[in-house]
Amino acid sequence: MSDSIEISRKIAPVANELGELFAARGHELALVGGSVRDILLGRNGNDLDLTTDARPERVLEIVRDWADSVWTIGIDFGTVGVRKGGWLLEITTYRSESYDPKSRKPEVMYGDTLEADLERRDFAINAMAVRLPGHEFVDPYGGRRDLAARTLRTPGTPEQSFDDDPLRMLRAARFAAQLGFAVAPEAVAAMTAMSERIEIVSAERIRDELDKLVCGTYPREGLRLLVETGLAAHVLPELPKLRLEIDEHHRHKDVYEHSLIVLEQAIAQEEDGKADRILRWSALMHDIGKPKTRRHEPGGRVSFHHHEVVGAQLTKKRMAELKFPKDVVSDVSRLVELHLRFHGYGTGEWTDSAVRRYVRDAGPLLDRLHKLTRADCTTRNRRKAQILSRTYDQLEERIERLAEEEELAKIRPELDGNEIQRILGVGPGPMVGKAYKFLLELRLDKGVIGKEAATEALLEWVGESGA
Repeated sequence: MSDSIEISRKIAPVANELGELFAARGHELALVGGSVRDILLGRNGNDLDLTTDARPERVLEIVRDWADSVWTIGIDFGTVGVRKGGWLLEITTYRSESYDPKSRKPEVMYGDTLEADLERRDFAINAMAVRLPGHEFVDPYGGRRDLAARTLRTPGTPEQSFDDDPLRMLRAARFAAQLGFAVAPEAVAAMTAMSERIEIVSAERIRDELDKLVCGTYPREGLRLLVETGLAAHVLPELPKLRLEIDEHHRHKDVYEHSLIVLEQAIAQEEDGKADRILRWSALMHDIGKPKTRRHEPGGRVSFHHHEVVGAQLTKKRMAELKFPKDVVSDVSRLVELHLRFHGYGTGEWTDSAVRRYVRDAGPLLDRLHKLTRADCTTRNRRKAQILSRTYDQLEERIERLAEEEELAKIRPELDGNEIQRILGVGPGPMVGKAYKFLLELRLDKGVIGKEAATEALLEWVGESGA
């Protein structure tokens, strides 16, 4: 089956309908870029990218009565968004764009031909188009060939492409992670030579590419490319620094390799085939505190005491600088901080009180903490790995048993604020807060003891503390 016939068979009727609408108004329209690539890869979705010679204002006129809804958030870059039934379409005017050497924002210039628009695309696999409604397949740069070879090449020289938009260097790594494609040697060489140029790009655009990379099917490939080209030193410098650290258990040649394995083992525990952004980032970042905490001990040993605390601080700083949402920053850094907590469990000698605190401190992140802790076991010693796994199984069983008995996820003191005030004969104020904290610690230590015993303990605490 020829490409044109294959694509024609898979193009959504909504795209054909829109193509006829534009043609009737005297304008060109083509399915383009990722939409064509994904059709050829058998990855059809409900999002379509289209390009046209019509200017954005004219696009709005054409689609206004046809679309179910329209949005213009990208209109400054020539893009109009459209929803029709269950389809989401982005229609972008032919354009070219490049960066001023001193600017963080691309300069957008409209073009007049489909061929010129394809020339400015990032990679040949994204520089294919299908004219609508006639279904003419347009592939001037060999994108179909590159798809077959699983290779990423730029339409023109990589130097010119990356100079026009330095973010394309990160996109190369991102597509390697998403598709498992190899980046052409000349593009890798240009990425290495021009890596500093990425610093002109805004933190938000860098974040989006890194996030898509980490959440890709093959993140190791993308991360490896970032580190080897030197790009990581500019966008995620904590990662290449891990190559300098020898794993303290000598299981791997460096902590960087260990971190990639932990990431892959965390991914293997994901459910429903969905990427867990929080789990993946915490797995990648869990050991970044090691370079700052390395100490040489007697006998040639190396220690990294409190690297989880330092790592949590570094994670929070890096992800905040990349403009991640505050809840993502908080969750990832918290998991990094907690990732070693299990190792205090030993062979199961934790008290019920310690188990309750483990659950309380993890809060809604408990399930992810289970997965991260299991992923962090990368020893090649099968017996040791089995012992660690069984011990964690036992901890999870204890958590489940206590949860059933005590509703661990809802741990609260057995006396609320109003009851504390009534028992102590005080009004709202710091005293109530101190009493509440005491009762919470009592609850964690003793479990459920009943309101009467809690009242006696509270009165005894007041008498002893003189509060």
